[in-house]
Amino acid sequence: MGFLDILLGRSKPAGPDLDQLFALPSAAVTLQAATRFRPTGTGSVAFKAAEGAAFSGLTEHVEALLALDEGRFAISRDTFGYTWLTRTGDAADLEGLVTDLHAVNTSLVEAGYGTTLLCTLVVFGDGPQRLGLIYLYKRGTWYPFAPTAQERRDTALELQVRAVIADDLRIEPDLGRWFPVHGAPGL
Repeated sequence: MGFLDILLGRSKPAGPDLDQLFALPSAAVTLQAATRFRPTGTGSVAFKAAEGAAFSGLTEHVEALLALDEGRFAISRDTFGYTWLTRTGDAADLEGLVTDLHAVNTSLVEAGYGTTLLCTLVVFGDGPQRLGLIYLYKRGTWYPFAPTAQERRDTALELQVRAVIADDLRIEPDLGRWFPVHGAPGL
Protein backbone atom coordinates (compact mmCIF):
# COMPACT_ATOMS: atom_id res chain seq x y z
CA MET A 1 0.00 0.00 0.00
CA GLY A 2 1.45 3.34 -1.05
CA PHE A 3 1.50 6.80 0.50
CA LEU A 4 -1.28 8.03 -1.80
CA ASP A 5 -3.49 5.10 -0.77
CA ILE A 6 -3.05 6.08 2.88
CA LEU A 7 -3.93 9.72 2.18
CA LEU A 8 -7.02 8.78 0.18
CA GLY A 9 -8.23 6.30 2.79
CA ARG A 10 -7.84 3.22 0.66
CA SER A 11 -6.99 0.06 2.47
CA LYS A 12 -5.66 -3.30 1.47
CA PRO A 13 -8.16 -6.12 2.08
CA ALA A 14 -7.33 -8.34 5.02
CA GLY A 15 -5.99 -11.75 4.17
CA PRO A 16 -7.91 -14.86 5.14
CA ASP A 17 -7.22 -16.40 8.55
CA LEU A 18 -7.52 -20.01 7.45
CA ASP A 19 -6.80 -21.39 10.90
CA GLN A 20 -10.28 -20.24 11.95
CA LEU A 21 -11.58 -23.36 10.20
CA PHE A 22 -10.07 -25.53 12.93
CA ALA A 23 -12.44 -23.99 15.51
CA LEU A 24 -15.39 -25.64 13.76
CA PRO A 25 -15.23 -29.15 15.31
CA SER A 26 -15.62 -27.78 18.85
CA ALA A 27 -18.46 -25.51 17.69
CA ALA A 28 -20.12 -28.57 16.11
CA VAL A 29 -20.11 -30.34 19.48
CA THR A 30 -21.77 -27.30 21.07
CA LEU A 31 -24.29 -27.12 18.22
CA GLN A 32 -25.14 -30.82 18.55
CA ALA A 33 -25.62 -30.50 22.31
CA ALA A 34 -28.01 -27.54 21.98
CA THR A 35 -29.87 -28.54 18.78
CA ARG A 36 -30.44 -31.62 16.68
CA PHE A 37 -28.12 -30.46 13.87
CA ARG A 38 -25.32 -32.88 12.99
CA PRO A 39 -22.55 -32.68 10.36
CA THR A 40 -23.56 -34.17 7.01
CA GLY A 41 -20.01 -34.78 5.79
CA THR A 42 -20.28 -32.11 3.09
CA GLY A 43 -18.29 -28.92 2.86
CA SER A 44 -17.36 -26.50 0.07
CA VAL A 45 -14.93 -23.77 -0.79
CA ALA A 46 -16.25 -20.98 -3.01
CA PHE A 47 -13.94 -18.78 -5.05
CA LYS A 48 -14.13 -16.51 -8.06
CA ALA A 49 -12.27 -17.99 -10.96
CA ALA A 50 -9.60 -15.65 -12.26
CA GLU A 51 -8.84 -15.04 -15.91
CA GLY A 52 -5.63 -16.13 -17.54
CA ALA A 53 -3.40 -19.08 -18.19
CA ALA A 54 -1.94 -19.26 -14.68
CA PHE A 55 -5.34 -19.77 -13.05
CA SER A 56 -6.37 -22.16 -15.80
CA GLY A 57 -3.25 -24.20 -15.09
CA LEU A 58 -4.04 -24.19 -11.38
CA THR A 59 -7.60 -25.36 -12.08
CA GLU A 60 -6.32 -28.21 -14.25
CA HIS A 61 -3.85 -29.19 -11.51
CA VAL A 62 -6.62 -29.18 -8.88
CA GLU A 63 -8.91 -31.25 -11.11
CA ALA A 64 -6.12 -33.79 -11.66
CA LEU A 65 -5.55 -34.08 -7.91
CA LEU A 66 -9.27 -34.43 -7.29
CA ALA A 67 -9.49 -37.27 -9.79
CA LEU A 68 -7.10 -39.23 -7.55
CA ASP A 69 -9.32 -38.76 -4.48
CA GLU A 70 -11.92 -41.46 -5.17
CA GLY A 71 -14.74 -39.08 -6.00
CA ARG A 72 -14.87 -37.26 -2.66
CA PHE A 73 -14.41 -33.90 -4.39
CA ALA A 74 -16.51 -32.29 -7.11
CA ILE A 75 -16.35 -28.95 -8.92
CA SER A 76 -19.43 -26.91 -9.81
CA ARG A 77 -20.19 -23.34 -10.81
CA ASP A 78 -23.11 -21.21 -9.69
CA THR A 79 -25.14 -18.58 -11.50
CA PHE A 80 -23.04 -15.78 -9.98
CA GLY A 81 -19.81 -17.08 -11.54
CA TYR A 82 -18.35 -18.63 -8.38
CA THR A 83 -16.67 -22.00 -8.45
CA TRP A 84 -17.56 -24.40 -5.64
CA LEU A 85 -15.10 -27.13 -4.76
CA THR A 86 -17.16 -29.59 -2.71
CA ARG A 87 -15.88 -32.42 -0.55
CA THR A 88 -18.24 -35.20 0.55
CA GLY A 89 -17.29 -37.87 3.03
CA ASP A 90 -18.14 -39.56 6.29
CA ALA A 91 -20.44 -37.42 8.44
CA ALA A 92 -18.61 -38.57 11.58
CA ASP A 93 -15.26 -37.24 10.30
CA LEU A 94 -15.71 -33.49 10.67
CA GLU A 95 -12.01 -33.05 11.51
CA GLY A 96 -11.05 -34.72 8.22
CA LEU A 97 -13.49 -32.52 6.30
CA VAL A 98 -12.09 -29.37 7.91
CA THR A 99 -8.52 -30.49 7.20
CA ASP A 100 -9.32 -31.12 3.53
CA LEU A 101 -11.10 -27.77 3.14
CA HIS A 102 -8.17 -26.04 4.83
CA ALA A 103 -5.79 -27.73 2.37
CA VAL A 104 -7.81 -26.50 -0.62
CA ASN A 105 -7.88 -22.96 0.78
CA THR A 106 -4.19 -23.00 1.57
CA SER A 107 -3.37 -24.20 -1.95
CA LEU A 108 -5.30 -21.29 -3.45
CA VAL A 109 -3.68 -18.78 -1.10
CA GLU A 110 -0.16 -20.13 -1.74
CA ALA A 111 -0.77 -19.97 -5.50
CA GLY A 112 -1.57 -16.25 -5.11
CA TYR A 113 -5.36 -16.51 -5.33
CA GLY A 114 -6.28 -15.72 -1.72
CA THR A 115 -8.22 -12.64 -2.78
CA THR A 116 -10.50 -14.81 -4.94
CA LEU A 117 -11.74 -16.81 -1.95
CA LEU A 118 -15.34 -16.07 -1.02
CA CYS A 119 -16.27 -18.49 1.72
CA THR A 120 -16.14 -21.98 3.13
CA LEU A 121 -19.43 -23.73 3.81
CA VAL A 122 -19.89 -26.72 6.12
CA VAL A 123 -23.32 -28.34 6.02
CA PHE A 124 -25.26 -29.63 9.03
CA GLY A 125 -28.59 -31.41 8.95
CA ASP A 126 -31.60 -32.20 11.10
CA GLY A 127 -33.70 -34.53 8.98
CA PRO A 128 -34.60 -32.63 5.81
CA GLN A 129 -33.65 -29.23 7.33
CA ARG A 130 -30.19 -28.01 6.33
CA LEU A 131 -27.97 -25.47 8.04
CA GLY A 132 -24.74 -24.06 6.69
CA LEU A 133 -22.00 -22.59 8.83
CA ILE A 134 -20.20 -20.17 6.56
CA TYR A 135 -16.74 -18.70 7.01
CA LEU A 136 -16.13 -15.35 5.28
CA TYR A 137 -12.47 -15.03 4.38
CA LYS A 138 -12.22 -11.30 3.99
CA ARG A 139 -13.94 -10.72 7.35
CA GLY A 140 -12.44 -13.65 9.27
CA THR A 141 -15.89 -14.41 10.70
CA TRP A 142 -18.60 -17.06 10.65
CA TYR A 143 -22.37 -16.93 10.28
CA PRO A 144 -25.18 -19.50 10.05
CA PHE A 145 -27.40 -19.83 7.00
CA ALA A 146 -30.67 -21.79 7.19
CA PRO A 147 -32.32 -22.09 3.76
CA THR A 148 -35.99 -22.93 3.39
CA ALA A 149 -38.16 -23.57 0.35
CA GLN A 150 -38.46 -21.01 -2.44
CA GLU A 151 -35.10 -19.35 -1.77
CA ARG A 152 -36.05 -18.03 1.63
CA ARG A 153 -34.23 -18.34 4.90
CA ASP A 154 -35.15 -19.15 8.49
CA THR A 155 -33.72 -16.09 10.24
CA ALA A 156 -35.08 -17.16 13.64
CA LEU A 157 -33.08 -20.40 13.41
CA GLU A 158 -30.00 -18.49 12.24
CA LEU A 159 -30.19 -16.19 15.27
CA GLN A 160 -30.72 -19.17 17.58
CA VAL A 161 -27.65 -20.90 16.15
CA ARG A 162 -25.63 -17.69 16.46
CA ALA A 163 -26.43 -17.58 20.18
CA VAL A 164 -25.47 -21.24 20.61
CA ILE A 165 -22.05 -21.09 18.89
CA ALA A 166 -21.02 -17.52 19.71
CA ASP A 167 -18.49 -18.68 22.31
CA ASP A 168 -16.86 -21.15 19.91
CA LEU A 169 -16.63 -19.20 16.65
CA ARG A 170 -15.94 -15.58 15.76
CA ILE A 171 -19.44 -14.59 14.57
CA GLU A 172 -19.96 -11.85 11.96
CA PRO A 173 -21.60 -8.97 13.90
CA ASP A 174 -23.04 -7.22 10.81
CA LEU A 175 -26.20 -9.15 9.87
CA GLY A 176 -26.14 -7.38 6.50
CA ARG A 177 -23.09 -9.46 5.62
CA TRP A 178 -24.92 -12.73 6.26
CA PHE A 179 -25.56 -13.24 2.55
CA PRO A 180 -27.65 -16.18 1.39
CA VAL A 181 -25.99 -18.96 -0.57
CA HIS A 182 -29.10 -20.60 -2.02
CA GLY A 183 -28.21 -23.52 -4.22
CA ALA A 184 -24.79 -24.02 -2.67
CA PRO A 185 -23.61 -27.64 -2.77
CA GLY A 186 -25.09 -29.72 0.05
CA LEU A 187 -27.80 -27.23 0.96
